[in-house]
Amino acid sequence: MGGLALLAKDSGFTVTGSDQNIYPPMSTQLAENGIVLTDGYHAAQLEPAPDCVVVGNALSRGNAAVEAMLAAGLDYTSGPEWLARHVLRDRWVLAASGTHGKTSTASMLAWILEFAGHDPGFLIGGVPLNFGVSARLGSGRYFVIEADEYDSAFFDKRAKFIHYRPRTLIINNLEYDHADIFPDLAAIENQFHHLVRCVPGVGVIIRGGGDAIDRVLARGVWTPVCTMTQHTALSEPSVAADACSWRALTPQADELEICSPDGEVAHLTWTLMGEHNAWNATAAITAALSVGVPFSKCVGALSGFAGIKRRLELLGTPGGVAVYDDFAHHPTAIETTLAGLCAAESEGQLVAIIEPRSNTMRMGEHREQLASTAQAADHVLWYQPEGLNWDLSDVIEGYAGQRVCSSVAQIIETVVQLVAPGDRIVVMSNGGFEGLHGRLVARLEAESHP
Repeated sequence: MGGLALLAKDSGFTVTGSDQNIYPPMSTQLAENGIVLTDGYHAAQLEPAPDCVVVGNALSRGNAAVEAMLAAGLDYTSGPEWLARHVLRDRWVLAASGTHGKTSTASMLAWILEFAGHDPGFLIGGVPLNFGVSARLGSGRYFVIEADEYDSAFFDKRAKFIHYRPRTLIINNLEYDHADIFPDLAAIENQFHHLVRCVPGVGVIIRGGGDAIDRVLARGVWTPVCTMTQHTALSEPSVAADACSWRALTPQADELEICSPDGEVAHLTWTLMGEHNAWNATAAITAALSVGVPFSKCVGALSGFAGIKRRLELLGTPGGVAVYDDFAHHPTAIETTLAGLCAAESEGQLVAIIEPRSNTMRMGEHREQLASTAQAADHVLWYQPEGLNWDLSDVIEGYAGQRVCSSVAQIIETVVQLVAPGDRIVVMSNGGFEGLHGRLVARLEAESHP
């Protein structure tokens, strides 16, 4: 919704907005662009009456602003529908979908198109550091969007990505998520089937592996499909004839060998790490190739890709301790992020601080998997916030090095006692975490200069 606000302002509209518990980086980004924010929802925010109200999917009946909007008979729409009507209609849309890696893949793809001189528009659920903003109109033909299956609004229960009508569609992976609106994986697969139905025959679908994607495409596909693969030094580099393949040249996968569908091989050295990012890069390169970007340009662009805020972002090294911020909020994301950090050479300890904040996590849908997915860390501090109706202590019982904390203050005190110079800390949350990130960095800095 913050990205939509930026696009609306760049389109010439006067934009204001409301949200609850506003926090950076989006709050900072909007303020810097002159968009007035109100914390909380009140009927008075709709006076004088706006020409259009764009309603976020976090709002429902009973919300004061929603009830006032309906009572006044104001014109309203969902965010995805507004975007489709005002921004995407005449653009070649390249959509990055899947359970994991959407933000990273979309950011890489937008940067490749920018590097190649196409001035793309984009809307991404994070802030790519190469751009410094999460959305822009761009003047070129192409528009890159992070496309997810969550519903559009309380009055439109279609998945958001149905509105986008992509011509280039990436489906990186597919697992169960969003337990608050989907009863099972089959329901999510159904939404992806609807999305596949919207991709024209002149477009392309770029897919990763997995039975779930197999099932989606088995229900019908009317578009050429490219399959990404991983190759080894013992096999032919170009395993797939229609998409890129890759292999890691270092344990941390910060050096890759990428092979194009034509058999051309290039080496990519970049600042990111982990096999999950290798898959994301392969998807982004394949998508860029599909719209005519030269292979050498794709690899050259990613060698200068700076990453995304809150995606394993290094916040600082106070007292010689590296502190990372990561958005991971699903067991698979937690596991792959920690695996990437462990693959990087380091003699120090790895400490993970995890907040189970997403709706799916709070419902306890993945709780039996949590402790095992975090085993790569030397120490794991789980945050048990108020309102979590299941006990984290039961989940981590029997797992060495894992403990539960009931407050941010307790987490900080525990971490200070655990770490020493050379150690690494990764904070995993898809929210503000009560300012833990900044408070922890400040405390570690103060401890190193008593």
